[in-house]
Amino acid sequence: MPEFNDQSALKRAAQGDQEAFGVLYDRYVSRIYSYIYYRTGNHHEAEDLTARVFFRAMRHVGNYKDRGLPLSAWLYRIAHNLVANWHRDNSRRKEIPLDEIILVRHSGDLPEAVLIDHEEKENLLKVIHRLPADRQQLIILKFVEHLSNAEIGQVMGRSEGAVKSLYHRTLLSLRDDFDLILADSAADGNQFELDEDH
Repeated sequence: MPEFNDQSALKRAAQGDQEAFGVLYDRYVSRIYSYIYYRTGNHHEAEDLTARVFFRAMRHVGNYKDRGLPLSAWLYRIAHNLVANWHRDNSRRKEIPLDEIILVRHSGDLPEAVLIDHEEKENLLKVIHRLPADRQQLIILKFVEHLSNAEIGQVMGRSEGAVKSLYHRTLLSLRDDFDLILADSAADGNQFELDEDH
């Protein structure tokens, strides 16, 4: 089967071409799964919800309207709605396991540099976990999924301007909270030094 761009695959899928929809599925399944996993923190739920996203997309592909955004924004919007329903149905709010985003790799750096880097990442994750769910979602879509503000707006049901504003406020909040954690860590380090002197 020849490689289709999204638009031609969508047109063929809307006409019932299952192979064309399969091309779209193969192109986006891992990104949608990752997004859902980071929102639920559960591999089994992420697999189930990912399947439901593509089932729903397949059922409604004929109703898809091109609004100048990539197809991925539509799929993320479906995923967002299913995840919101999942949280509501399970009547619990599970935090996004952002600590799994940071991949461990051996860089050949000195152990001290690796330790400092690890501590900085842990501190950043502490700050991110304190954010409200919508801001955590914004961070995932922006820095893990690398979506544009327009795409994020489509997923979150907000205007591009509202996304920019939320992004700006989130970064300011992250900076302030991270500075507090660094100050606390420095104070703990000074206390440790004082304890060693005695």
